[in-house]
Amino acid sequence: MRTPPPRRHLALITGASLALLAACGSSDSAADGSSTSDSSGSSKITVVASTNVYGDIVEQIGGEHVDVTSIISDPDQDPHSYEADTQNQLALSKAKVVVENGGGYDDFVDRMLKSSDSSAEVINAVKVSGRTAPEGGELNEHIWYDFPSVAKISDSIATALGKADPDHAATFTKNAETFKSKLTPLESKEAQIKKEHGGEGIGITEPVPLYLTEASGLVNKTPEEFSEAIEEGDDVSPKVLQETLALYSGKQVEALVYNAQTSGPQTEKVESAAKAAGIPVVPVTETLPKGENYLGWMTANVDALASALAK
Repeated sequence: MRTPPPRRHLALITGASLALLAACGSSDSAADGSSTSDSSGSSKITVVASTNVYGDIVEQIGGEHVDVTSIISDPDQDPHSYEADTQNQLALSKAKVVVENGGGYDDFVDRMLKSSDSSAEVINAVKVSGRTAPEGGELNEHIWYDFPSVAKISDSIATALGKADPDHAATFTKNAETFKSKLTPLESKEAQIKKEHGGEGIGITEPVPLYLTEASGLVNKTPEEFSEAIEEGDDVSPKVLQETLALYSGKQVEALVYNAQTSGPQTEKVESAAKAAGIPVVPVTETLPKGENYLGWMTANVDALASALAK
């Protein structure tokens, strides 16, 4: 597992590299410069997503009419420490539609688009969701764990694709409706967890799963100083670490929901403490595991949480 990164924002390539590719400009061709077309011979819409989570949703809505490049797609890569490169710049310069997370998660996307004078339709998931930081707190930018927000994002994707390819706009709208209908069972599963386990405590290592756990009626018992430090890549003070470990040795929580993509010595101590106390550990990630799509991945996450709480 990787040691947590020094900051949570995705890194940007150097200004010199940006300038080198800024001249590429926008193009109707695919992100790698090649021309692609669907079965009818129409040009596909070139789409760039900051992560494969949004890339998969675009593919489910756009079908054969889109050519999608997902910048972060390695499930072993910690997204917080990702360093964008010139290939990413090139892909973004050619995109007709761009889907970014926003909320400080992938700021490099906006900077690269600006440097290449892109005219792409940009979908900012956080802005679309309407989620804001709580009073006196920080925004949880992991918006893809919030199913009502994902439904809004899918509508925005369908609208953007329809603008880029009006001939297939009705198809995109229909596909978005189908996709949203498959989110409903996930929300029902959350409601069932809430009915059976509402008010029970859980622990986390980072805020990644909080939209899911909160919708399931669960209470995060982890000291905020711990999860914030881990997300920012900072050291946790001995006092806060001991408070966190005591949640498990004292069996004050029913499960640990653990971000498997940003593990380090301190989070591993928490995981070990949970296992030693017989408390179930539910690993989650920030990007799609290999071979998974968004709906299957989230179904597995919700089912794993329900199973852990039932033990």
